Amino acid sequence: MTIASLIDGKAVAAGVRTNVASAVASLVKKHNYAPTLAVVLVGEDPASQVYVRNKHKFTREAGMRSLEHKLPEDVSEDVVLKLVKSLNADPSVDGILVQLPLPNHINTNRVISEIDPAKDVDGLTEISAGRLSLGRSGLRPCTPVGSVILAKHVLNAQGEDLSGKHCVIVGRSILVGKPAAFLFLEENCTVTIAHSLTKDLASVCRSADILVAAVGRPMMIKGDWIKKGAVVIDVGINRVPNKAKNAKRPTKLVGDVDYKAACEYASAITPVPGGVGPMTIACLLRNTVLAACARRGWDAPKSVL
Repeated sequence: MTIASLIDGKAVAAGVRTNVASAVASLVKKHNYAPTLAVVLVGEDPASQVYVRNKHKFTREAGMRSLEHKLPEDVSEDVVLKLVKSLNADPSVDGILVQLPLPNHINTNRVISEIDPAKDVDGLTEISAGRLSLGRSGLRPCTPVGSVILAKHVLNAQGEDLSGKHCVIVGRSILVGKPAAFLFLEENCTVTIAHSLTKDLASVCRSADILVAAVGRPMMIKGDWIKKGAVVIDVGINRVPNKAKNAKRPTKLVGDVDYKAACEYASAITPVPGGVGPMTIACLLRNTVLAACARRGWDAPKSVL
């Protein structure tokens, strides 16, 4: 029986953050400049608050400046847009992140489209997406980049690389599924995008050397949907009732993959939590350094390339 090895996203992310800190130290030494990340948080969503707190912590630990702009839940869309425009105009700000989700009365697409693409460290603007689809240089979405790095990490440890592998991505969102497809294509993978309405989804998943689950449905992908020896990257974060005996909390986090069953088939799999999540923040910091260098015409330090 195959027992999958755990892909330690926390450890890999720590390595990325170490490289970012080295790059920042290099920029300070060479240009007397440390990049700045500005985060906009609207409302009191508990998960968003945790994410923003961690981003602030790790940004400072890497030697960069971290700016936080907290706005009330009932703030008007115009006020949010005005703040984004002011951050665009501020030459000291290198990266802008608007924490999602935004309250329902705010048009998310309108806010995101207002971000200067040169400062779009989450890679969500239309220009960033267009440059990715055309294979041109630019800032890439953090979660998909983190997923690619984790897959590379596993295959390199196995003495292989991504080239020629069949990557199946379950999920077609603009946040993960679609950009992940382009990023794995850049690594010379053969890519299939599947989704909840794909016919015989189990068979499609079973054809994957690398399976990326980003569909947003708890434990949707079963163990026998996974080819023996496949690498599984579970992007899903779903909160479900905790039915464990003597559970300390009423709910728990699970991924889009049935983790326990998948471990009998996969060669390696990301846990939830502790897999892709830490990589998202690490890649955000990396993007901030890249944005700072690109905006000033500086060569980016090798540690973040």
